[in-house]
Amino acid sequence: MAKISIEDLKRIKERERSRMVLREGDFRAKITVHMGTCGIAAGARDVMTTFRDLLAKRDMMDVMLTNSGCAGLCAKEPMITVEVVDQAPVKYILVDKEKALRIFEEHVVGGNPVEDYALAKGSETQAT
Repeated sequence: MAKISIEDLKRIKERERSRMVLREGDFRAKITVHMGTCGIAAGARDVMTTFRDLLAKRDMMDVMLTNSGCAGLCAKEPMITVEVVDQAPVKYILVDKEKALRIFEEHVVGGNPVEDYALAKGSETQAT
């Protein structure tokens, strides 16, 4: 097994740092996969993998994919929140791979929320 040198580690660090800088830029949309233990048990990892693969396949750098803890509705997991610039955030429930594909195409790419899977529109911190 080859050993990793200090120089290798420095290259890896710089490569990853440059990727992080790109991800800290301006984004058109943000997908948050709620990954508390209940979410993970319900399949949130598969949902995260689906979105990660879709973003990589299309080389979309203007969409942030991130995770958070439990959203508080364990029976509705896996849950995600999609935020598109100049639109209210939308929480989706009971998301699986098939739903993730549709949400990605219609909401993230097309800008049209998928009301069939939405729990709520708007932020908990916004009074509407």
